Amino acid sequence: MSDVRLTQLSHGGGCGCKIAPAVLETILAGVRPSLPFPDLLVGIDTSDDAAVYRINDSQAIVATTDFFMPIVDDAFDFGRIAATNALSDIYAMGGKPLFALAIVGMPVNVLPPETIRRILDGGQSVCAAAGIPIAGGHSIDSPEPIYGLVGIGIIDPRRIKTNAGARAGDRLILGKGLGVGILAQAMKKGLLDDAGYAALIGSTTRLNTVGTELAELDEVHALTDVTGFGLAGHLLEVCRGAGLTGMIDIDRVPVIREALGFAEQGIGPGAIERNWASFGDGVRFAHDVPAWKQRLLADPQTSGGLLVAVAPEAADAVLARFHAAGFDYAADIGELAHGHAGVVVR
Repeated sequence: MSDVRLTQLSHGGGCGCKIAPAVLETILAGVRPSLPFPDLLVGIDTSDDAAVYRINDSQAIVATTDFFMPIVDDAFDFGRIAATNALSDIYAMGGKPLFALAIVGMPVNVLPPETIRRILDGGQSVCAAAGIPIAGGHSIDSPEPIYGLVGIGIIDPRRIKTNAGARAGDRLILGKGLGVGILAQAMKKGLLDDAGYAALIGSTTRLNTVGTELAELDEVHALTDVTGFGLAGHLLEVCRGAGLTGMIDIDRVPVIREALGFAEQGIGPGAIERNWASFGDGVRFAHDVPAWKQRLLADPQTSGGLLVAVAPEAADAVLARFHAAGFDYAADIGELAHGHAGVVVR
Protein backbone atom coordinates (compact mmCIF):
# COMPACT_ATOMS: atom_id res chain seq x y z
CA MET A 1 0.00 0.00 0.00
CA SER A 2 1.12 3.57 -0.67
CA ASP A 3 2.27 5.98 2.02
CA VAL A 4 0.95 8.87 -0.09
CA ARG A 5 -2.07 10.61 1.46
CA LEU A 6 -4.89 10.66 -1.07
CA THR A 7 -6.11 14.09 0.03
CA GLN A 8 -2.65 15.57 -0.70
CA LEU A 9 -2.98 14.58 -4.35
CA SER A 10 -5.99 16.77 -5.08
CA HIS A 11 -6.91 20.44 -4.75
CA GLY A 12 -10.28 19.60 -3.16
CA GLY A 13 -12.30 16.66 -1.99
CA GLY A 14 -15.77 15.16 -1.96
CA CYS A 15 -18.72 17.31 -2.97
CA GLY A 16 -16.70 20.38 -2.01
CA CYS A 17 -15.16 19.93 -5.49
CA LYS A 18 -18.43 20.85 -7.17
CA ILE A 19 -18.47 23.95 -9.35
CA ALA A 20 -20.17 26.77 -7.39
CA PRO A 21 -23.90 27.17 -8.17
CA ALA A 22 -23.60 30.63 -9.76
CA VAL A 23 -20.68 29.57 -11.96
CA LEU A 24 -22.52 26.42 -13.01
CA GLU A 25 -25.61 28.46 -13.84
CA THR A 26 -23.52 30.70 -16.09
CA ILE A 27 -21.94 27.74 -17.83
CA LEU A 28 -25.29 26.07 -18.46
CA ALA A 29 -27.13 29.25 -19.48
CA GLY A 30 -29.09 28.57 -22.64
CA VAL A 31 -28.18 24.89 -22.73
CA ARG A 32 -31.34 22.99 -23.65
CA PRO A 33 -32.09 19.84 -25.66
CA SER A 34 -32.06 20.72 -29.37
CA LEU A 35 -35.18 18.67 -30.05
CA PRO A 36 -38.35 17.97 -28.04
CA PHE A 37 -38.21 14.67 -26.19
CA PRO A 38 -41.66 13.96 -24.73
CA ASP A 39 -40.45 10.88 -22.86
CA LEU A 40 -37.71 12.83 -21.05
CA LEU A 41 -39.71 13.41 -17.88
CA VAL A 42 -36.93 15.06 -15.87
CA GLY A 43 -34.02 16.91 -17.44
CA ILE A 44 -32.00 19.97 -16.39
CA ASP A 45 -34.83 22.47 -16.03
CA THR A 46 -35.50 22.13 -12.28
CA SER A 47 -32.00 21.22 -10.99
CA ASP A 48 -33.10 17.72 -10.02
CA ASP A 49 -30.78 14.96 -8.92
CA ALA A 50 -31.10 12.62 -11.91
CA ALA A 51 -32.57 12.40 -15.38
CA VAL A 52 -35.71 10.32 -15.86
CA TYR A 53 -36.76 8.83 -19.21
CA ARG A 54 -40.11 7.07 -19.68
CA ILE A 55 -40.11 3.59 -21.20
CA ASN A 56 -43.83 2.93 -20.84
CA ASP A 57 -46.73 3.87 -18.58
CA SER A 58 -45.34 1.98 -15.58
CA GLN A 59 -41.56 2.12 -16.05
CA ALA A 60 -39.01 4.88 -16.39
CA ILE A 61 -35.21 4.84 -16.30
CA VAL A 62 -33.43 7.01 -13.72
CA ALA A 63 -29.86 7.94 -14.75
CA THR A 64 -27.20 9.95 -12.93
CA THR A 65 -23.46 10.28 -12.54
CA ASP A 66 -21.36 11.56 -9.66
CA PHE A 67 -17.62 11.49 -9.03
CA PHE A 68 -15.04 13.48 -7.11
CA MET A 69 -11.58 13.60 -5.60
CA PRO A 70 -10.70 12.11 -2.20
CA ILE A 71 -12.30 13.48 0.94
CA VAL A 72 -10.36 11.00 3.15
CA ASP A 73 -6.99 9.26 2.92
CA ASP A 74 -8.15 5.68 3.43
CA ALA A 75 -8.58 4.20 -0.06
CA PHE A 76 -11.41 1.81 0.85
CA ASP A 77 -13.34 4.51 2.68
CA PHE A 78 -12.90 6.91 -0.27
CA GLY A 79 -14.44 4.33 -2.58
CA ARG A 80 -17.33 3.71 -0.21
CA ILE A 81 -18.11 7.40 0.19
CA ALA A 82 -18.00 8.11 -3.55
CA ALA A 83 -20.25 5.18 -4.40
CA THR A 84 -22.76 5.98 -1.65
CA ASN A 85 -22.91 9.57 -2.81
CA ALA A 86 -23.49 8.58 -6.45
CA LEU A 87 -26.32 6.16 -5.68
CA SER A 88 -28.00 8.77 -3.49
CA ASP A 89 -29.20 10.59 -6.61
CA ILE A 90 -31.25 7.54 -7.59
CA TYR A 91 -32.86 7.38 -4.15
CA ALA A 92 -33.45 11.15 -4.19
CA MET A 93 -35.72 10.73 -7.21
CA GLY A 94 -37.58 7.93 -5.44
CA GLY A 95 -36.01 5.31 -7.70
CA LYS A 96 -34.50 1.88 -7.17
CA PRO A 97 -30.93 1.30 -8.42
CA LEU A 98 -30.41 -1.42 -11.02
CA PHE A 99 -26.68 -1.32 -11.79
CA ALA A 100 -23.70 1.02 -11.89
CA LEU A 101 -20.70 1.83 -14.05
CA ALA A 102 -17.41 2.93 -12.48
CA ILE A 103 -15.67 6.21 -13.34
CA VAL A 104 -11.97 5.96 -12.52
CA GLY A 105 -9.22 8.54 -13.00
CA MET A 106 -5.96 7.78 -11.19
CA PRO A 107 -2.33 9.01 -11.16
CA VAL A 108 -0.99 5.56 -11.97
CA ASN A 109 2.63 6.74 -11.68
CA VAL A 110 1.99 7.78 -8.06
CA LEU A 111 -0.52 5.31 -6.63
CA PRO A 112 0.28 1.59 -6.68
CA PRO A 113 -2.29 -0.82 -8.13
CA GLU A 114 -3.09 -2.13 -4.65
CA THR A 115 -4.27 1.31 -3.49
CA ILE A 116 -6.39 1.86 -6.60
CA ARG A 117 -7.87 -1.60 -6.18
CA ARG A 118 -8.86 -0.74 -2.60
CA ILE A 119 -10.77 2.30 -3.87
CA LEU A 120 -12.65 0.09 -6.33
CA ASP A 121 -13.27 -2.49 -3.61
CA GLY A 122 -14.85 0.21 -1.45
CA GLY A 123 -17.23 1.16 -4.24
CA GLN A 124 -18.02 -2.50 -4.90
CA SER A 125 -18.90 -3.06 -1.24
CA VAL A 126 -21.48 -0.27 -1.32
CA CYS A 127 -23.06 -1.53 -4.52
CA ALA A 128 -23.25 -5.01 -3.00
CA ALA A 129 -25.05 -3.52 0.00
CA ALA A 130 -27.46 -1.79 -2.41
CA GLY A 131 -28.04 -5.12 -4.15
CA ILE A 132 -26.65 -4.06 -7.54
CA PRO A 133 -23.62 -4.91 -9.70
CA ILE A 134 -20.92 -2.66 -11.06
CA ALA A 135 -21.32 -3.79 -14.64
CA GLY A 136 -18.40 -1.95 -16.23
CA GLY A 137 -16.95 1.53 -16.45
CA HIS A 138 -14.11 3.61 -17.84
CA SER A 139 -10.67 4.56 -16.55
CA ILE A 140 -8.06 7.18 -17.41
CA ASP A 141 -4.60 8.18 -16.20
CA SER A 142 -5.28 11.42 -14.31
CA PRO A 143 -3.03 13.79 -12.31
CA GLU A 144 -5.56 13.73 -9.45
CA PRO A 145 -7.42 10.68 -8.13
CA ILE A 146 -11.07 10.64 -9.20
CA TYR A 147 -13.67 7.99 -8.48
CA GLY A 148 -17.43 7.73 -8.80
CA LEU A 149 -20.28 5.94 -10.51
CA VAL A 150 -22.85 6.20 -13.23
CA GLY A 151 -26.03 5.03 -11.53
CA ILE A 152 -28.94 3.50 -13.45
CA GLY A 153 -32.26 2.90 -11.73
CA ILE A 154 -35.93 2.38 -12.36
CA ILE A 155 -39.12 4.05 -11.15
CA ASP A 156 -42.83 4.16 -11.85
CA PRO A 157 -43.30 7.48 -13.72
CA ARG A 158 -46.26 8.24 -11.47
CA ARG A 159 -43.98 8.11 -8.41
CA ILE A 160 -41.23 10.52 -9.48
CA LYS A 161 -40.41 13.09 -6.79
CA THR A 162 -39.03 16.24 -8.40
CA ASN A 163 -38.10 19.62 -6.91
CA ALA A 164 -41.04 21.20 -8.72
CA GLY A 165 -43.51 18.93 -6.92
CA ALA A 166 -43.19 20.63 -3.52
CA ARG A 167 -46.34 22.33 -2.23
CA ALA A 168 -47.14 25.20 0.09
CA GLY A 169 -47.76 23.89 3.60
CA ASP A 170 -45.34 20.97 3.23
CA ARG A 171 -43.06 20.19 6.16
CA LEU A 172 -39.34 19.87 5.45
CA ILE A 173 -37.66 16.73 6.79
CA LEU A 174 -33.84 16.41 6.72
CA GLY A 175 -32.50 12.86 6.92
CA LYS A 176 -28.88 13.37 8.10
CA GLY A 177 -27.08 15.83 10.33
CA LEU A 178 -24.97 18.59 8.78
CA GLY A 179 -21.24 19.02 9.26
CA VAL A 180 -19.53 16.62 6.83
CA GLY A 181 -17.50 19.36 5.12
CA ILE A 182 -16.50 20.75 8.50
CA LEU A 183 -15.34 17.34 9.75
CA ALA A 184 -13.34 16.78 6.56
CA GLN A 185 -11.63 20.15 6.96
CA ALA A 186 -10.86 19.38 10.62
CA MET A 187 -9.29 16.11 9.48
CA LYS A 188 -7.06 17.94 6.98
CA LYS A 189 -5.92 20.23 9.79
CA GLY A 190 -5.05 17.24 11.99
CA LEU A 191 -7.76 18.11 14.53
CA LEU A 192 -10.11 15.16 14.06
CA ASP A 193 -10.01 12.32 16.60
CA ASP A 194 -11.13 8.74 16.06
CA ALA A 195 -14.71 9.47 17.13
CA GLY A 196 -14.90 12.35 14.69
CA TYR A 197 -13.57 10.22 11.84
CA ALA A 198 -16.05 7.46 12.68
CA ALA A 199 -18.89 10.02 12.58
CA LEU A 200 -17.67 11.29 9.20
CA ILE A 201 -17.53 7.80 7.70
CA GLY A 202 -20.78 6.71 9.34
CA SER A 203 -22.72 9.58 7.79
CA THR A 204 -21.16 9.51 4.33
CA THR A 205 -21.47 5.74 3.82
CA ARG A 206 -25.10 5.37 4.91
CA LEU A 207 -27.17 4.66 1.82
CA ASN A 208 -30.32 6.77 1.44
CA THR A 209 -32.37 3.69 0.58
CA VAL A 210 -35.36 5.14 2.42
CA GLY A 211 -35.95 7.35 -0.62
CA THR A 212 -37.38 4.39 -2.54
CA GLU A 213 -39.89 3.79 0.25
CA LEU A 214 -40.85 7.45 0.49
CA ALA A 215 -41.69 7.55 -3.21
CA GLU A 216 -44.61 5.22 -2.47
CA LEU A 217 -46.25 7.84 -0.24
CA ASP A 218 -48.64 10.18 -2.03
CA GLU A 219 -48.09 12.75 0.71
CA VAL A 220 -44.40 13.05 -0.19
CA HIS A 221 -44.30 15.73 -2.87
CA ALA A 222 -40.58 16.37 -3.43
CA LEU A 223 -37.22 14.75 -2.66
CA THR A 224 -33.64 15.89 -3.09
CA ASP A 225 -30.35 15.12 -1.40
CA VAL A 226 -28.17 17.69 0.31
CA THR A 227 -24.67 17.61 -1.15
CA GLY A 228 -22.13 20.14 -2.41
CA PHE A 229 -24.30 23.26 -2.37
CA GLY A 230 -25.19 22.78 1.30
CA LEU A 231 -28.65 22.67 2.87
CA ALA A 232 -29.42 26.26 1.90
CA GLY A 233 -28.36 25.74 -1.71
CA HIS A 234 -30.31 22.56 -2.31
CA LEU A 235 -33.42 23.89 -0.57
CA LEU A 236 -33.11 26.97 -2.77
CA GLU A 237 -33.28 24.68 -5.82
CA VAL A 238 -36.50 23.15 -4.47
CA CYS A 239 -37.96 26.60 -3.80
CA ARG A 240 -37.12 27.84 -7.28
CA GLY A 241 -38.45 24.67 -8.88
CA ALA A 242 -41.77 24.93 -7.03
CA GLY A 243 -42.02 28.73 -6.79
CA LEU A 244 -42.22 28.68 -2.99
CA THR A 245 -40.52 30.10 0.10
CA GLY A 246 -38.65 27.62 2.29
CA MET A 247 -38.60 28.56 5.97
CA ILE A 248 -35.96 26.90 8.15
CA ASP A 249 -36.07 26.92 11.94
CA ILE A 250 -32.33 27.08 12.61
CA ASP A 251 -32.48 25.51 16.07
CA ARG A 252 -34.19 22.42 14.61
CA VAL A 253 -31.49 21.75 12.02
CA PRO A 254 -29.52 18.64 13.11
CA VAL A 255 -25.74 18.86 13.31
CA ILE A 256 -23.39 15.90 13.66
CA ARG A 257 -22.34 16.23 17.30
CA GLU A 258 -18.64 15.71 16.54
CA ALA A 259 -18.77 18.63 14.07
CA LEU A 260 -20.51 21.09 16.38
CA GLY A 261 -17.45 22.40 18.20
CA PHE A 262 -15.52 22.88 14.95
CA ALA A 263 -18.49 24.72 13.43
CA GLU A 264 -18.63 27.11 16.38
CA GLN A 265 -14.89 27.83 15.87
CA GLY A 266 -15.51 28.74 12.24
CA ILE A 267 -13.63 25.74 10.81
CA GLY A 268 -14.87 24.74 7.38
CA PRO A 269 -13.89 24.32 3.73
CA GLY A 270 -13.52 27.17 1.27
CA ALA A 271 -16.59 25.88 -0.59
CA ILE A 272 -18.72 27.51 2.12
CA GLU A 273 -17.74 30.97 0.87
CA ARG A 274 -18.17 29.93 -2.78
CA ASN A 275 -21.66 28.67 -2.00
CA TRP A 276 -22.64 31.89 -0.22
CA ALA A 277 -21.41 33.99 -3.11
CA SER A 278 -23.77 32.03 -5.35
CA PHE A 279 -26.90 32.35 -3.22
CA GLY A 280 -27.22 36.13 -3.56
CA ASP A 281 -30.46 37.35 -1.98
CA GLY A 282 -32.03 33.92 -2.42
CA VAL A 283 -31.21 33.05 1.22
CA ARG A 284 -32.15 35.47 4.01
CA PHE A 285 -31.52 35.28 7.75
CA ALA A 286 -33.25 36.63 10.81
CA HIS A 287 -30.99 39.14 12.59
CA ASP A 288 -30.36 36.84 15.57
CA VAL A 289 -29.00 33.83 13.64
CA PRO A 290 -25.28 33.55 14.58
CA ALA A 291 -22.70 33.72 11.80
CA TRP A 292 -21.42 30.21 12.48
CA LYS A 293 -24.91 28.77 12.01
CA GLN A 294 -25.27 30.70 8.77
CA ARG A 295 -22.04 29.15 7.52
CA LEU A 296 -23.23 25.71 8.56
CA LEU A 297 -26.12 25.91 6.09
CA ALA A 298 -23.62 26.39 3.23
CA ASP A 299 -21.30 23.58 4.36
CA PRO A 300 -20.91 21.16 1.41
CA GLN A 301 -22.27 17.79 2.39
CA THR A 302 -20.67 14.79 0.73
CA SER A 303 -23.21 11.96 0.56
CA GLY A 304 -25.61 14.05 2.64
CA GLY A 305 -29.14 13.36 3.77
CA LEU A 306 -32.40 13.41 1.88
CA LEU A 307 -34.50 16.57 2.10
CA VAL A 308 -38.20 15.72 1.94
CA ALA A 309 -41.19 17.98 1.29
CA VAL A 310 -44.19 16.20 2.79
CA ALA A 311 -47.78 17.08 3.63
CA PRO A 312 -47.99 17.99 7.34
CA GLU A 313 -50.31 15.12 8.20
CA ALA A 314 -47.67 12.62 7.04
CA ALA A 315 -44.57 14.30 8.51
CA ASP A 316 -44.49 12.06 11.59
CA ALA A 317 -44.78 8.95 9.40
CA VAL A 318 -41.85 10.07 7.26
CA LEU A 319 -39.75 10.77 10.35
CA ALA A 320 -40.65 7.35 11.71
CA ARG A 321 -39.41 5.71 8.51
CA PHE A 322 -36.10 7.55 8.75
CA HIS A 323 -35.63 6.62 12.39
CA ALA A 324 -36.57 2.98 11.78
CA ALA A 325 -33.92 2.85 9.04
CA GLY A 326 -31.23 4.10 11.44
CA PHE A 327 -31.17 7.80 10.53
CA ASP A 328 -30.97 9.05 14.11
CA TYR A 329 -30.42 12.70 13.14
CA ALA A 330 -33.54 12.94 10.96
CA ALA A 331 -35.61 15.98 11.95
CA ASP A 332 -38.43 18.30 10.90
CA ILE A 333 -36.60 21.56 10.15
CA GLY A 334 -39.27 23.87 8.72
CA GLU A 335 -41.92 24.32 6.08
CA LEU A 336 -42.75 25.63 2.62
CA ALA A 337 -45.10 28.56 2.02
CA HIS A 338 -46.37 30.83 -0.71
CA GLY A 339 -44.04 33.75 -1.41
CA HIS A 340 -40.82 34.54 -3.23
CA ALA A 341 -38.79 31.59 -4.54
CA GLY A 342 -36.16 31.67 -1.83
CA VAL A 343 -35.11 30.54 1.64
CA VAL A 344 -35.74 32.31 4.94
CA VAL A 345 -33.84 31.18 8.03
CA ARG A 346 -35.28 32.16 11.36
